[in-house]
Amino acid sequence: MLKALPTQFLASPEPGGWRRRPRRRSLQPVSAALMTNPAYFEVGRSLGGYGFMNVTSYSSSQFGEPSNIAGIQDLGLGYSAEEIEQLRVQDIGEGEVTIRLYEGRVVQGPLRGTQAVFKVYPGARAGASEADLMALNELRTHAFLQSDATGICENIQFLLGAFETATGEQWLAFRDDGRYSAAEYAKITSERQLKERSGDMPFWNPFNRAYKLELRRYFVLKLLNGAMCGLAHMHNHDRLHQSLGPSSVVLNTAMEKEGLYLIPRLRDLAFSVDIGYSSVGAGALSDGLWRRASAAGASTPLEKRAFGIADDIYGAGLLVAYMAFIPFCEAGIMDGISLQRLLESTFRLDIYAAREYCLADDRLSEAVNFLDLGDGAGWELLQAMLNPDYRKRPMAEAVLNHRFITGSVLRNY
Repeated sequence: MLKALPTQFLASPEPGGWRRRPRRRSLQPVSAALMTNPAYFEVGRSLGGYGFMNVTSYSSSQFGEPSNIAGIQDLGLGYSAEEIEQLRVQDIGEGEVTIRLYEGRVVQGPLRGTQAVFKVYPGARAGASEADLMALNELRTHAFLQSDATGICENIQFLLGAFETATGEQWLAFRDDGRYSAAEYAKITSERQLKERSGDMPFWNPFNRAYKLELRRYFVLKLLNGAMCGLAHMHNHDRLHQSLGPSSVVLNTAMEKEGLYLIPRLRDLAFSVDIGYSSVGAGALSDGLWRRASAAGASTPLEKRAFGIADDIYGAGLLVAYMAFIPFCEAGIMDGISLQRLLESTFRLDIYAAREYCLADDRLSEAVNFLDLGDGAGWELLQAMLNPDYRKRPMAEAVLNHRFITGSVLRNY
């Protein structure tokens, strides 16, 4: 007999959120004040490092013959010349800045004992002047978002403090609320599916499999809901993320059976942009954004602000697509770059045409079924968020209240 989801796994009937549930543990009260004395911290073992990926430009698509994927020769999508000119394709660049991560804890003050993760930027003395700008921008963004202790968003990583070492390195200390990213969760899940299908894992009956699929759908929808809550909070406070992707969403758990306790948090705010009306068009790290805005026809501060918000929404749309496909496909079937090319280059952001293509591939059936929930609510949301015309993309609050992101679609099948 198919197990039924416990009632607490159902989404809230009210738009825009999930029901609040008691957490396993209560966090210590947080303070908006940042600790800047390195003596307040104890550094532990290294957790590795990574480089930043950011949008460097949007170039007009070179539409001649569409990509020949699985024998598709002529898509006939009917875009006008004006619509094609409006369509921009992301060029993703890997920055030269590589940061290091360490675990640690707070050893003094009211937050003594709090577990921390240190993010270390190399600094200008190591010849990385861009790193100084990124570290300063990330520090200022978090400090601004945490300036009101009563209005701190739980879906944005919490900064405990920051300091500079004698060698010029910039150390940012964040509360350790989880180390798995959404990208790592998706990778682990897809690899597990491959092992299950290949027989490398013990057999489990189809009823148990159906139940686990329900848990996965809930987990992914709650992950997307939390990420959009964080993005909406940033936009409501005149800040863009500008580096949104599966690696920039950190999770407190990667276990689908613990989805009830999942709290996704946005991180990596080094490329965040201030879009207050007096700041639009300024910023050493946002030149590319404003060039793209001008190329798209945004000339006034109000238009540039609208473009910046829509630019973040586009990135969030790619995140939705990633989380709708990668965790629901076996490893090696689809990756983020291939998915983005499929949507942007092959189907020119005609999401419903992409659906017809995916529908013909049995390996993508679970992803298609997931986006089909609520009479195609997922496809509808993707088409809106990835609209070629930035003026037609929804605001973050509208995305947050969409029936796919609220999780209400889990009741409708």
